[in-house]
Amino acid sequence: MYLRTYTDRFTFGKRRPKLDLVTTATRTRKPGARDRLIVAAERLFYAEGIRAVGVDRLCAEAEVSKRSLYQHFAGKDEVVTTMLQAKAAEFAVYLEHDGRSPRERVLAIFEALDQSAASPDFLGCPFVGAATELKDRDHPAVRVACQQKVALTEYFADALRAGGAHDADLLATQLVLLFDGASAYSMVRGGSTPATRQAVETLLNAHGM
Repeated sequence: MYLRTYTDRFTFGKRRPKLDLVTTATRTRKPGARDRLIVAAERLFYAEGIRAVGVDRLCAEAEVSKRSLYQHFAGKDEVVTTMLQAKAAEFAVYLEHDGRSPRERVLAIFEALDQSAASPDFLGCPFVGAATELKDRDHPAVRVACQQKVALTEYFADALRAGGAHDADLLATQLVLLFDGASAYSMVRGGSTPATRQAVETLLNAHGM
């Protein structure tokens, strides 16, 4: 009989992953075990791969016991999902309007990508990377990755409509394709290329924006 295998424990039951905010007092406090696990997962899974990093390695990096991990998470899959939720929350900062023009809002996303790609530690989009490695659209972490891409598409579409662009929905999808393609280029070739911004501006101009 064929059994589908996942990174650790796939079923969350009725539990849903949620992020704990690290509170600060008058003096700096060491992050709790849950937060340390998320930070360690973000670093290790991105740099080495989700399947390459086991629970023992994750716990050692986070300086927590395996018992502590299972007190906070149903298993490794929930750690992966929660880690991607944390990354999505970080990326959401770039999706704020903050008074920029519609065209500037679009270009700002690609400028942020160029800045990230300049780092030698940049290994492409973490959401695409996780989805590619897990290879299962029903995996909770892959659903988070999909939701993030939907959010980016909607961000582009809102900016394009505000700027009076023609076929805003179609153009928004094209921009997401450019974003993911530019991320892949940076991972394979290193750094960024002016061809990305040229392509974005060509599309914006062609759609009347």
